[in-house]
Amino acid sequence: MHKLGRGHRDKVQQFMTITGASEKIALQALKASDWHLEGAFDVFYSQPQIKSCTDTRHLEELYNRYKDPYTDMILVDGITLLCNDLQVDPQDIVMLVVSWHMKASTMCEYSKQEFFIGLQALGIDSLEKFRERISFMRSELKDEQKFREIYNFAFGWAKEKGQKSLALDTAIGMWQLLFAEKQWLLVDHWCQFLQARHNKAISRDTWSQLLEFARTVDPELSNYDAEGAWPYLIDEFVEYLNENGTIEKWPA
Repeated sequence: MHKLGRGHRDKVQQFMTITGASEKIALQALKASDWHLEGAFDVFYSQPQIKSCTDTRHLEELYNRYKDPYTDMILVDGITLLCNDLQVDPQDIVMLVVSWHMKASTMCEYSKQEFFIGLQALGIDSLEKFRERISFMRSELKDEQKFREIYNFAFGWAKEKGQKSLALDTAIGMWQLLFAEKQWLLVDHWCQFLQARHNKAISRDTWSQLLEFARTVDPELSNYDAEGAWPYLIDEFVEYLNENGTIEKWPA
């Protein structure tokens, strides 16, 4: 804790005093809430502490509420009903986080096993508990490592079954959703570039490398290394930005 500034140290101490949490837990909660004390309390008190507290019978009832009547899966209609019950828009990024916890293999589908594993891991066996966990799941997007995991998960989750690549329109929609959360200044230019110059499905390598590019290369491209090991498509994107004078147009 000695590496923290005085203001941050004071917040850690205050958090530990009020919650009785360890220094490690205090740091995790405060970092997840961008060092807002109230937000850190929300994260802490909504975070599942005991995974074994779920009641299997209640989980079964919850699953049966959303299960498709003709197959042992939760499909689009069931997920829409779940979102209505949670008072969450189906397009809300938090539903991607829910799917990540369930390790769902396909968008708009939950198997019974995925549903049970995900909710048990979150300590959820009722709608009330599910609603309480929503703020915790949103906070996970602020954690750099978890965001990376959710981002990489999204590729396999969103692609069509049997396909190795992600359809361009789907990839663009996912990038706009994810980078609205992490705010990458070039995301709209990237999407426009793909539609104008690429117009093909996106490979897993391009998907994963783009996050690295967005995180490490500043929007003015001042630290972009043309000799670096970026995928060809990202190098083309940099050329596209320079050709269009996009970088010169940023406000000073």
